[in-house]
Amino acid sequence: MAAIAFLVAGILLAAAEMLTGDFTLLMLGGAALVTAGVGGIADSSAIIDAVVFGVSALALLFLVRPLLLRRFAVPPTTPTNVHALPGKTAKVLEAVDEESGRVKIDGEVWSARSLDPTERYAEGETVYVMKIDGAHAVVWKGP
Repeated sequence: MAAIAFLVAGILLAAAEMLTGDFTLLMLGGAALVTAGVGGIADSSAIIDAVVFGVSALALLFLVRPLLLRRFAVPPTTPTNVHALPGKTAKVLEAVDEESGRVKIDGEVWSARSLDPTERYAEGETVYVMKIDGAHAVVWKGP
């Protein structure tokens, strides 16, 4: 009877893994299935089932799960193109105000405007790129 309970628990845990994607529930489900197999073949007691479940769960969690995470985990995306520009510093080439200006970001010249409409940045100042709005870099000197 316990083997059937472990079998059902293993299937439910493996199915619930689809909601998390962390491989933890899958490992616990696998341990439950191993326990169901051992309990079904050996007709073991509840204490033996608990030990088998514990050992197989620990083995799966600490040996198999890290391998699966390394293989299937998606690394964070690296921002490229205009998505990589916010946060960078820029050198003011032509005075920047709320309507116009030019800055140099990583060797490229961009049209720019200030984030704060009341501020004006003189030629030669260093500013930070806050965002890219179309073809304009929105810059700010900072606090």
